[in-house]
Amino acid sequence: MDFSIYVTGLTVGLTLIVAIGAQNAFVLRQGLRGEHVLAVVLTCAISEAILVTVGVTAFSRIAAILPGLEPVMRYAGAAFLLWYAAKNLQSALGSSSVLLAASGNVTPLAPTLATCLALTWLNPHVYLDTVILLGSISSQFPGKEASFGAGAVSASVLFFFSLGYGARWLRPVFASPQAWRILEGVIALTMLLIAITLLAGG
Repeated sequence: MDFSIYVTGLTVGLTLIVAIGAQNAFVLRQGLRGEHVLAVVLTCAISEAILVTVGVTAFSRIAAILPGLEPVMRYAGAAFLLWYAAKNLQSALGSSSVLLAASGNVTPLAPTLATCLALTWLNPHVYLDTVILLGSISSQFPGKEASFGAGAVSASVLFFFSLGYGARWLRPVFASPQAWRILEGVIALTMLLIAITLLAGG
């Protein structure tokens, strides 16, 4: 285990997963409501771990068979990150919505998990982030992909558990549109830096 590469995987994983999307909003909502939090965060963390593992272990093998795939995926990943950075920057400069805890009756566990799985496995961005993007970045550390992957998986576990169980303390923060603008701006800058790193790797 290479600790420095593990930290790199952890950092990159946190950067990608912290972006506010449908899956994270759902986890945050469940945390705010205190409904099926453990089941939801475990489902998300395990799903992400599977996808990251596939990306880290299979991407290099596919790239070895198709040598032209790695640069294509790397540049495509950089292009996506640049687009994502612009999108987040637009959100930071424009109006931001406030995520509030929903009211209503408690939703049974089965439909809650079905929704969670759909938001995870039916979202094409999840595959781009985990299998393709993380797989491409891990290929920059030959022989040490496992350390990078372990860091990225740790990021998923850390983030989802923190989001799910920390939501009740974050509620006052998310009540402020300004907080969302700052978060979107930080995400935009980080995505831009990762895109530059990918492009420089060529």
